[in-house]
Amino acid sequence: MSLDAITLSVIQAALQQTCDEMDLTFSRAAFSPVIAEANDRSDGIYSAVDGALIAQGSQGLPVFVGVMQYSTKTIIEMIADGRCLAPEEGDIYIVNDPYLGGTHLMDVRFAMPVWRDGKIFCWLSNTGHWPDIGGSVPGGFSASATAVEQEGLRLPPVKLFKKGRLDPEIYAIITSNIRVADQRIGDIRAQAAALHVGQDRLFAILDRYGDETVVAAIAELRRRAAEQMRANIAAMPDGIYRSKAFVDSDGVVDEPLTIALAIEKKGDGLTFDFSGSSKPCAGPMNSVLATTLSSVYLAMRHIFPDVPISAGAFEPLDVIRPEGTFLDAKYPRPVSGCAAEVSQRIAEAVFAAMVQALPDKVTAAPAGSSGNFALGGHDPARGRDFVMYQISGGGYGGNAGGDGLSNGCSTIGISKSPPVEIMEQAYPILYRRYALREGSGGAGKHRGGFGLAYEVELLRGEARASFVMDHGRVGPQGALGGQDGAVNSVTVWRDGKAHVPKHLSKEQDIPLKAGDRVAVGTPGGGGYGDPAQRDPALVRRDVAMGYYTPEQAARMFGAAASDVDGTPMKGA
Repeated sequence: MSLDAITLSVIQAALQQTCDEMDLTFSRAAFSPVIAEANDRSDGIYSAVDGALIAQGSQGLPVFVGVMQYSTKTIIEMIADGRCLAPEEGDIYIVNDPYLGGTHLMDVRFAMPVWRDGKIFCWLSNTGHWPDIGGSVPGGFSASATAVEQEGLRLPPVKLFKKGRLDPEIYAIITSNIRVADQRIGDIRAQAAALHVGQDRLFAILDRYGDETVVAAIAELRRRAAEQMRANIAAMPDGIYRSKAFVDSDGVVDEPLTIALAIEKKGDGLTFDFSGSSKPCAGPMNSVLATTLSSVYLAMRHIFPDVPISAGAFEPLDVIRPEGTFLDAKYPRPVSGCAAEVSQRIAEAVFAAMVQALPDKVTAAPAGSSGNFALGGHDPARGRDFVMYQISGGGYGGNAGGDGLSNGCSTIGISKSPPVEIMEQAYPILYRRYALREGSGGAGKHRGGFGLAYEVELLRGEARASFVMDHGRVGPQGALGGQDGAVNSVTVWRDGKAHVPKHLSKEQDIPLKAGDRVAVGTPGGGGYGDPAQRDPALVRRDVAMGYYTPEQAARMFGAAASDVDGTPMKGA
């Protein structure tokens, strides 16, 4: 079938808008602040044949781009070989098993077949981060877990909704294994509603343009995405580009983990080889294969944002399966840190390698940590338990065009920190401080952006704090002579005494009582280019704005800061 450019463009936009409306519905209807306010969720449309990505919402987490297509593919395969019940109209499957095309257990995926004339036309799927999924600690981020069972309830693909009705038995199993169970129905209903909105919008597109035309458009969009990615790659010089990135520790063994990457560019394709990376680890910083692959894809999306989101965009990218490393976790390896932390270090390794070939397109390393902070306890004033989950922004890396963004969202998505006012309303806490972390941006011709500094006080009752963060040992990498950004920092104040976790950014089950506080400083982005080449006027501006002290500026920027005396620049 021949498609004119206008029709193709309109259908592409309509599919994208369908996913955007699903995202919006999910956030607006969800109960948990991590979904409703932080937007830690994603929605997409997937092939009925192989689960390949057709379209995803522009406001969804990029790390879920690859993950949900592998998850959907797994469901299709399990239905085909009888390991999963065959679908009927109105069914919605739930799954969070990391080893079946997932991330960590808290990322719960729904998948719904869309029926057309008695056949499955496509699948709609979404992922939402539930604030608790059971396990040994509130929030699921067990920093010292040594098996996945310690991290929470693991669900294979099962029908949570059967012919449009919530299955009370499956629902009872879920709520019997998680904390604050009575609150999850709001997120479940929101997640299902988003899929139904997507189905309605998709039917409208099919009714208007015809099934055959839409199928042809989807195939053409996939072909063009692959073609566009190949054209971008072909413009790179051939060669092998190497890099390394490091995870502080696995939370159990206090030694760094290495991500060793070699990218071979040949013709119009790229091959990614992680075979020199560390072996599987004891703690929760293992990454399942789907997350590892998706991390590579999202990094390339950062580099070539003009390529449409489609499975075709990934076809020129060959990732050699990193068997025998912590980037290809098998059951029962714990994985709670894979999506939120290891994925970002994989992306950092991709950036560090690709900046050698494309210095004008690739940035220095961003903060690279979601800052996972979970606080669970009992609120005596409201007479109920709570589980609070906090994610945090950090600095982006400097780039050829300018300085990095300050307090930007994590590398893996558009999720933002929930508003302070919402968190204080929902939980028995008070933010004593919430500000940019001055001095945290790595020095460079174009400096890194600044991280976030915040301090939370527990107002009443008792609670337990857990952290799974990273970049506490080594800061985000600078590029082309730029300096690293500041490391992540965590300090817990109990009875007025400071406690710093042994693993710097990872610890679990820290008991808190009213008046105790948690202070976090998120990483700044890496600097780009020689710091001595920074425009002295920009150095003076940064000092005048309080971003760096005169002493910091002199130490970090050298010759570029030689005339800085701390006197505010006029107009600053």
